[in-house]
Amino acid sequence: MTLLSQINSPDDLSKLDYLQLTTLSSEIRDFLIEKVSKSGGHLGPNLGVVELTLALHRVFESPKDVLLFDTGHQSYVHKMLTGRIAGFEKLRQRGGIAGYPNRSESEHDVIENSHASTALSWADGIARGFAIKGEHDRTVVAVVGDGALTGGMSWEALNNIAATADLKLVIVVNDNARSYSPTIGGLAAHLSTLRATQGYEKFLEWGKGVLEKTPVVGHPIYETLHGMKKGIKDIIAPQGMFEDLGLKYLGPINGHNIEELESTLDRAKKFGAPVIVHVITEKGRGHAPAVNDEAEKFHAVGIVDPETGTPLSKSSASWTSVFSKALIELGHERKDLVAITAAMLGPTGLDAFQKEFPDRTLDVGIAEQHATTAAAGMAFTGLHPVVAVYSTFLNRAFDQLLLDVALHKAGVTFVLDRSGITGDDGPSHNGIWDLALTGIVPTLCVAAPRDGARLRETLRESLEISDRPSLIRFPKGVVQPDIPAFERRDGIDVLYRGESADVLLISVGAMAQVAVEAAGQAYREGVGVTVIDPRWVKPLPTSLVTMAQRYQSVVVIEDGIKHGGIGSTISEMFREANLNIPIHSIGVPLQFFEHGKRSQILEEIGITAQTITRSLVEWNSSLVEVEESNSKTKPVRQLRPDENASR
Repeated sequence: MTLLSQINSPDDLSKLDYLQLTTLSSEIRDFLIEKVSKSGGHLGPNLGVVELTLALHRVFESPKDVLLFDTGHQSYVHKMLTGRIAGFEKLRQRGGIAGYPNRSESEHDVIENSHASTALSWADGIARGFAIKGEHDRTVVAVVGDGALTGGMSWEALNNIAATADLKLVIVVNDNARSYSPTIGGLAAHLSTLRATQGYEKFLEWGKGVLEKTPVVGHPIYETLHGMKKGIKDIIAPQGMFEDLGLKYLGPINGHNIEELESTLDRAKKFGAPVIVHVITEKGRGHAPAVNDEAEKFHAVGIVDPETGTPLSKSSASWTSVFSKALIELGHERKDLVAITAAMLGPTGLDAFQKEFPDRTLDVGIAEQHATTAAAGMAFTGLHPVVAVYSTFLNRAFDQLLLDVALHKAGVTFVLDRSGITGDDGPSHNGIWDLALTGIVPTLCVAAPRDGARLRETLRESLEISDRPSLIRFPKGVVQPDIPAFERRDGIDVLYRGESADVLLISVGAMAQVAVEAAGQAYREGVGVTVIDPRWVKPLPTSLVTMAQRYQSVVVIEDGIKHGGIGSTISEMFREANLNIPIHSIGVPLQFFEHGKRSQILEEIGITAQTITRSLVEWNSSLVEVEESNSKTKPVRQLRPDENASR
């Protein structure tokens, strides 16, 4: 029987000695490699925090003491130690455990939002709540990565935490020099300096031993050196930045030495005031393919060979790769083109652009707000920045998009990867809000390409827009084959012509394929459906009104929330034009979705060809029935005999 099989709760860890804990660490890593290789997920971050998580659960009493994991990438080990090992059979799949902390899974989980740099604010609020309620026997622990610590929200929280001396709060900085890719910025350099001083404390202890044995002068010399400790550290390792904020600093600590970790964390717990514990870990530790992956250290993997780490599924062209190649081509044509991202060079496809144009690529770290406003500044100088982020992460920079970019009519192009339903990573990673949010931003132009050809086309068009911002969105995954248009009328592509003018089906972006399939199926049911793609969905072409007048009804399909989405905008457009025509919206309901496959969630919310076809047929039948009913019940004025005779 393995040690891991005997761990059902954190209490079980107290029974183990350090030799057993070393064995358990190896078993945990083997388990993670096996399970994550089958399901995909965040492998590298979790391999790096095995010993740290064990030490946390041995020193602190979860859930009495609250453990918070910033972003939650590194919470897999925490889940294993809190009774959820069985759930890893379906990791990130419906019916299995989530890839991030999840309150519905366990009382040991608190934060469900998987966006970075939030944990310290959570920790401040919870610790203050405990203090106000008199629960002084409870400690809050926030595990924050060095990448997340570059986010502005982290520093807002630190500024407030430092102002309250009686908070029982321990901040563990998990320093692996990585976010997705190597951590960027001045803080990264600062932490790098601290990493180089791991041996300082050991040197001091060695010196104490030697000097204390030296007759007469040994002890006074040691006391002098010990009194200089802070000064020496400030020269060699400027942790004074933290201490100047009023925060006690401990470290750097070897994040793979459980005994050292426990000793330091125990001191931090007993301190009774905010403490920063600086822990050095190795992302991907114990798995050679992850360690050797210099780019991302297996931050996130798909289904891979557990031994080699090579992908087992066939690689197909993705939306991201199409964008990446197109941007490089445009970069050769335009010297004013610059690329910006927030710690996501690889995931957004900008790593290839950086290799070609290193001087025109900027990675700001986990700082979407800064990226957005800095882009506005670059546009002021005559450059055309392209800001590439995941759709969900633009939510964090909405104020900057609205007031720094749009208000100033800055020529900035935003490229949103993973728009719409993404699935596996859970509710916080779905990009379903971008169409509704950007719909209320004045001056902003929004494109939703349906395929790779239109992505390349709209990207080129966006760079010609210099007096206002533009935005292009596309989903996660494999790009579907191009869908050619029969014709382009006033900027609108006609993708499918119905035999009769029953339904005008307006498709938004990547919904084109399912729309064309539904139109074909509806034809076999006797309903004529014409499918069109506006390409640019903000502002919408006014010719939509003229086109819609020929049809009995209009249906809009989009992969964003229906509330405030493109369907709502078109409905408002029709009302303002006094166009009285039935309009139906097919989109994402206003709710958060449990983790699962993208296809699974789309099926659940009715965005499949079969379901859409059924809706088209039903709506058309209802409309026909209403018209027939109205014609039968329409009152007929009876003529008087004299009136009839005169005619």
